[in-house]
Amino acid sequence: MNWFGNEVEIARFTYWWQVISCYIIYMVPISLLLRKLPFHMQYAYGLVAMALLEFGGFFFKTSYAFPGNILDEMLGIRNFTLGMALFFAFYFPIGNWGVGKLYELIFKIKE
Repeated sequence: MNWFGNEVEIARFTYWWQVISCYIIYMVPISLLLRKLPFHMQYAYGLVAMALLEFGGFFFKTSYAFPGNILDEMLGIRNFTLGMALFFAFYFPIGNWGVGKLYELIFKIKE
């Protein structure tokens, strides 16, 4: 997503290593904690986690939003971070669903 955000000039991380710290060190453990919850609860808790991450990224200037990007145009500049958090919160329930389906496919076991 960092590559895509940079290519279409929406937003990007300031440092390359943030991709690892954000997705592996921050999001994977949260996803593991949420995996047994229903979809709507995973999304709700994921939204809180992503709101904190997005807010912190822009507050500490470790994330950069391109001026006049497509999300600013659609949502307004004051809603950019909210829009990002709402979108990325879906990573938790959809990712857990996908991993569950892959697990079933590989091991032929239903959870």
